[in-house]
Amino acid sequence: AGIVWPDAVAPFAVGLINLRTGDADCDAACEDLYARLRASGIEVLYDDRDERAGGKFANMDLIGLPWQLVVGPRGVKAGVVELKRRASGEREELSADAALSKIAG
Repeated sequence: AGIVWPDAVAPFAVGLINLRTGDADCDAACEDLYARLRASGIEVLYDDRDERAGGKFANMDLIGLPWQLVVGPRGVKAGVVELKRRASGEREELSADAALSKIAG
């Protein structure tokens, strides 16, 4: 399902996906993550379009960025985000700090 860019040549390191654009908590969490990633020098593509989650996932898979960072209402309430490594397909739920540390690796 699309190319998987190696880290060294990917146009962006991370695709940040807001599953509920317009939800104050999701928007705030994404803006915070976006700012923290940029401050760390990590290039991020932020998908805040008002589109269904399936479309956002499909587009990110086609773009093929090495990492996907997913923020949704359930995760925000639980204090976690979902981090997906595109090359392996591995997904895990982590705190925002743990996810950022893993991406910066």
